[in-house]
Amino acid sequence: MNNDAAGTYPRRGLTDADGLLDDLRAAVGETHVLTDPQVTESFSRDWTGRWAGRPAAVARPHSTDEVAAVVRSCAAHGVPLVPQGGNTGLVGAGVPGDGEVVLSMRRVRSLIPVNVQARCVEVGAGITLAEAQKHARAAGFDIGIDFGARDSATIGGIVATNAGGERVMRYGTTRGQVLGLEAVLADGSVISRLSGLPKDNVGYDLVQLLVGSEGTLAVITRVVLRLVPYVRERAAALVALESMPAALEALASLRNRLPGLEAADYFHDEGLRMVLGHRQLTSPFDVAYPVYLLVETAGSGALDDLVSALADIDEVQDAALAGPFSERLRLWALREGHTEAINAAGVPVKLDVAVPLTRIDEFESTLRDVVHDVAANAEIVLFGHLVEGNIHVNVLGVGDPDVQEAVTDAVLRHVISYGGSISAEHGIGRAKRRWVALARGSADVAAMKAVKQALDPVGTLSPGRMLP
Repeated sequence: MNNDAAGTYPRRGLTDADGLLDDLRAAVGETHVLTDPQVTESFSRDWTGRWAGRPAAVARPHSTDEVAAVVRSCAAHGVPLVPQGGNTGLVGAGVPGDGEVVLSMRRVRSLIPVNVQARCVEVGAGITLAEAQKHARAAGFDIGIDFGARDSATIGGIVATNAGGERVMRYGTTRGQVLGLEAVLADGSVISRLSGLPKDNVGYDLVQLLVGSEGTLAVITRVVLRLVPYVRERAAALVALESMPAALEALASLRNRLPGLEAADYFHDEGLRMVLGHRQLTSPFDVAYPVYLLVETAGSGALDDLVSALADIDEVQDAALAGPFSERLRLWALREGHTEAINAAGVPVKLDVAVPLTRIDEFESTLRDVVHDVAANAEIVLFGHLVEGNIHVNVLGVGDPDVQEAVTDAVLRHVISYGGSISAEHGIGRAKRRWVALARGSADVAAMKAVKQALDPVGTLSPGRMLP
């Protein structure tokens, strides 16, 4: 179990526990300061089971003012804090180190009516993605973000990690959906950029600086999200293919033929078999194929267009098509069920990376040898978002922490050697901070440290995350 929150800044002990707890209770109310280990357990570890810590307390504010009061209290007592949303992250960013205060954002749940004219909506950091989607769709709009953890991932956490997901191909990452935000800095002061203006060119773009900062620069409390049209008519297809090059060719053809194409995820047969076994499902196909491409398109005549496009692609070996929502949901369960099935099989080393599309087949083929060189009996499951070259690397059967670290090192160095990114959408957190300098270089790291030092000089906010 990992708990290494030292990082760039020195750890500080809880020297005045009673004083801090009294201040936290004054800030958020006695019932919203949790200290019983049995009660704080769910805030103390991530859902993979790999990251865990023993927090000094869990504070649960419900407004920006209360968040600011908690931050000021922690700063005054010299105790670091870590903001936490739905706790669905995979890199240890939102999991407390020993002695840190967890600043749970789940009660920060403001939800403003949709601004129809400006096509945007303001939501509290504790609102889940699914709740925000439902709110927007009721007004005829949608949010250009979606992924399997939609029912638990919160907007604040999504923005703090610049999450990607299944719709990046059409709408971009979360960064492109954020028009404004409100956030509490390390000294308890508040930045408020909530106008949602598409053109606002005054000074540094602090909104975009905080997107993807993983709680290290500020605590995000409210967000203005850009909205997109809600298109009800959709179609999906699970496409069976003989190889990764065939999948890339098929995807290129589909992108040329389907202007409404929104998602293109992929997985391999070993992953499909794992999901089928875990969920007790049957495969849509009579025989197994090496690679599966799951696509979804939106717009009038979506199903007919998808059928026509697939019929003209030579690489397609077979396809299962779906129009109605319930049928599309069954196809997506085969992709979104990967994480659940993998976690049920053991505690995985999970690494979210990206490599150039032209090298993805070679990368995956050589990756298996790279992993087996340091963990001979490891089981490797790969899946991801194909258009972005975004691969979710899952390595099972690696229980020893030293071997886990060796696997991580081998995989991330392999990614860098292919000109890739060590984090495509889940962030750096504690899991990958050692490799940031390799991925970015000394000048980049020095600039990032300078920003951190300027905004959080004593390291109150999420120490030991992101920076090497």
